[in-house]
Amino acid sequence: MRLCPCFGDGNTEQAAVADRDPVLLVSGMGGSILNSKPKGFGVTTRVWVRLLLADLEFRKKIWSIYNPKTGYTESLDKKSDIVVPQDDHGLYAIDILDPSWFTKCVHLTEVYHFHDMIDMLVECGHKKGTTLFGYGYDFRQSNRIDKLLDGLKHKLETAYKASGGRKVNIISHSMGGVLILSFMTLHKDLFSKYVNKWIALACPFQGAPGCVNDCLLTGLEFVEGFESYFFVSRWSFHQLLVECPSIYEMLPNPKYEWKKQPEILVWRKLTKDGDISATLESYGPVESISLFEEALRHNELNYNGKLISLPFNTAIFKWASGTREVLCNAKLPDGVSFYNIYGTSFDTPFDVCYGSEKSPIEDLSEVCQTLPQYSYVDGDGTVPSESAKAYKSRQIDGYGFRCEYLERIYDRI
Repeated sequence: MRLCPCFGDGNTEQAAVADRDPVLLVSGMGGSILNSKPKGFGVTTRVWVRLLLADLEFRKKIWSIYNPKTGYTESLDKKSDIVVPQDDHGLYAIDILDPSWFTKCVHLTEVYHFHDMIDMLVECGHKKGTTLFGYGYDFRQSNRIDKLLDGLKHKLETAYKASGGRKVNIISHSMGGVLILSFMTLHKDLFSKYVNKWIALACPFQGAPGCVNDCLLTGLEFVEGFESYFFVSRWSFHQLLVECPSIYEMLPNPKYEWKKQPEILVWRKLTKDGDISATLESYGPVESISLFEEALRHNELNYNGKLISLPFNTAIFKWASGTREVLCNAKLPDGVSFYNIYGTSFDTPFDVCYGSEKSPIEDLSEVCQTLPQYSYVDGDGTVPSESAKAYKSRQIDGYGFRCEYLERIYDRI
């Protein structure tokens, strides 16, 4: 008997849920809420993403330094831990990244991450906690570090058991695909046991050259214009990213046969016999390491009155090179379907240039205070299509991952 049209027939709903394979949504770089949890007594506060006092809280709580002994990036604030909220079966952390009443009132779409997809999947018959789960994680860390891989394993096990032993369909976004690829390679048996399909959205399989190269040199701005005054500054981001293994792992793959090698270009000032001229220097994926080392040699931050040196981190780069070897050895297990959905028709940074012929750079450390100029290729605005397509797969060409296409893509798969 159907008692209320708002709730529907209970038996029908149960049958619909039972007919759905479980879905696990995996976020990418910056795509998870991060909270600061005091180690003693105190109030847990959201430090990423937030608008009110965003830059101040970011510097106090999230600024970090890499520990080569453990392989983890650790917060400079020793009185608290950075944690990812697990509410709503992991979906809360990747839904609306600033779930404050103000953000919801003005519908600030920049922080509506997996929100539309979650709504779509629920409308398609998925039930949170039974056939729909989320995995947010500390995106500062390496994509092959134990804590992240163990967390992913736990989510897959939970989804598998909650749905009655049905294999899981993973939908990953951007860097989340690198995490999945690492898990698939290092835990192939578990991947085969728990995974039915993997759907990768805009994964930087061979790196994101323009964006990541510039992240290490000048930082990152998630929003532009007037709204940027309420968000984390480019420089504050820069000081974090220099110590993030995840960023180093998305540097352009030097062993990949690019149609054109990505470059960092620097206009350098030359003085000879009193004459001043400018020359354009070029750094490919291999040569750029020497540029990073030279440009960041004086980089430092002031944390609670203490100066902390943050040069290009060679220990992280060595670890990231190991991750790249893991990714290069990836092979899709038999019985698992893979779908690669990538964005096209957006100008996407590829080469990045600092200085100009009229205003050349004398010392490479000046690069870090210089706004970049990009040359663009086809992609989704961050990941070049060439990189996103560079994994042998069954590809669905022509689709971006804008909301209006998601249901059509999911039905097709």
